[in-house]
Amino acid sequence: MSYRPTITNVTKASSNDKDGLYEFIIKLADGTECRAFYHRHPEWKMTAVSRLLKTPCPICRKDFICRCMENYTSEFDQQMVGDGWIEKSIAE
Repeated sequence: MSYRPTITNVTKASSNDKDGLYEFIIKLADGTECRAFYHRHPEWKMTAVSRLLKTPCPICRKDFICRCMENYTSEFDQQMVGDGWIEKSIAE
């Protein structure tokens, strides 16, 4: 059984418009929350993603810092850009 993260909501946590840096809080369908960092110039590019320590990791079940979400960077990036989550969260 393979883990498939599904984004249900994205909120902008902080931004530096001058440098094109953005931080988003991503809520997943399984209740996990992640923090994603993006760089805007020349196009949107995810620089890092990590799980917020509110619930245990759905992959390894650890209740402390792990790096499991970094393995799913491409899935997060596809959903963030492809489904328009970035534009929706910046417009709020």
